[in-house]
Amino acid sequence: MPQTVKKNAEDRMEKAILALKRDLATLRAGRATPALLDRVQVEYYGAPTPVAQLANINTPDSRTLFIQPWDKTSIAAIEKAIMKSDLGLTPSNDGSAIRITLPPLTEERRNDLVKTTKKFGEDAKVAIRNIRRDANDDIKKMEKTTVSEDESRRHQEDIQKATDRFIAEVDKVLVAKEKEILEV
Repeated sequence: MPQTVKKNAEDRMEKAILALKRDLATLRAGRATPALLDRVQVEYYGAPTPVAQLANINTPDSRTLFIQPWDKTSIAAIEKAIMKSDLGLTPSNDGSAIRITLPPLTEERRNDLVKTTKKFGEDAKVAIRNIRRDANDDIKKMEKTTVSEDESRRHQEDIQKATDRFIAEVDKVLVAKEKEILEV
């Protein structure tokens, strides 16, 4: 039973790392990528809808995003959502498609992106620590019925080792992303 708790905790920690990588993919690091628009929600028929569900997103070159909506009436809503987002992008609409040209990153913007990266990293670390707390609580509950005190302590140490390993993974991912952002 404690093995199940440890395995479940490690699976959840792995998912926290994947969520961090997905969030970091939405940060601009100098190259155009459709993932930049993952967090942009378009008000479409009264429901917030991701841009990727309303349009085909391409990158014809490293500095341009080309958005071709399936429903031509949604162009204005997509354009408005991109302008309202915190991405700092200005879309240009030609009537049938939207083109976004990414300006070069300034040093100030790069530093802001690094701060945002660190915030995402801290959120991931907090999530991992919360998973550790939940797993330790579950093992402590088992201590009252099926698990001895020594076994409980050993399992909690194993969970702490997994936590340390995943937090080190978060740091590694953050360093790689910061290096990518600061690269001129």
